[in-house]
Amino acid sequence: MVISHFYILAADHSGGLIYAFENCTLPGKLVLLSLFLASLLSWTIMATKFRQLRRAADRRLDFLKAFRGNRQPLSLYEAQARFRGTPVFTVYQDGCEELCLQMLGSAEVDDTFAARLETAPRISPAQMGVVKTAMERTVGESALALEAKMVLLSTVVSGAPFLGLLGTVWGVMETFGDVAQAGKANLTAMAPGVSAALITTVMGLLVAIPAMFGHNYLVSTMRGMVVELELFAAELASVFEHRYVDHRSERKESAE
Repeated sequence: MVISHFYILAADHSGGLIYAFENCTLPGKLVLLSLFLASLLSWTIMATKFRQLRRAADRRLDFLKAFRGNRQPLSLYEAQARFRGTPVFTVYQDGCEELCLQMLGSAEVDDTFAARLETAPRISPAQMGVVKTAMERTVGESALALEAKMVLLSTVVSGAPFLGLLGTVWGVMETFGDVAQAGKANLTAMAPGVSAALITTVMGLLVAIPAMFGHNYLVSTMRGMVVELELFAAELASVFEHRYVDHRSERKESAE
């Protein structure tokens, strides 16, 4: 009984939407078309970002397990391992490249890489500063890549309700104009126009509400991921400093 009542209500509401759409004027239909395109855009961006963040999170765990399970911090770089779509691996790769440039004069990995690395002298704190700068730059670039196209999603969130409201105001204005020309006002004459005018506001909210929830979730997830990138960059810099930096030169300069 309850289920059948629910279906009757759903049919009535869908019928109301169809009735409103059939009585919608050309400007109202143009607004609805714009909202439909905005909805497609927002759902495409959200689906793409969800997949991107999920893949990055899964691959991040695999990379950190491989990185922390090896005592040699450059072993993954030497093995030319690949964790595509993982910002934390990009930070690692760029940090290793800059470290190798400072230590070996070249970031190329060949058959002599391990031997050259073993005999290479430690770098100075100033050179390590260059390595840190390279990793910080990569963290910033990764953050920008994660946030790409998010401005479009936020535009849909803020713009869709106003676009729907514009369609409603326009439709109500035309309805009252028709009533004024007819010279008489009654509910039967005004109902189709008002119903058609309100559908744009309803559709604007239906577009904006899911986009708002998706935007908030994506933004919070991205912020957490950027913080994780910064923490890993600090961890990697600490490992590099402990293993490859000669702090004696710094002490000599301060003593002089």
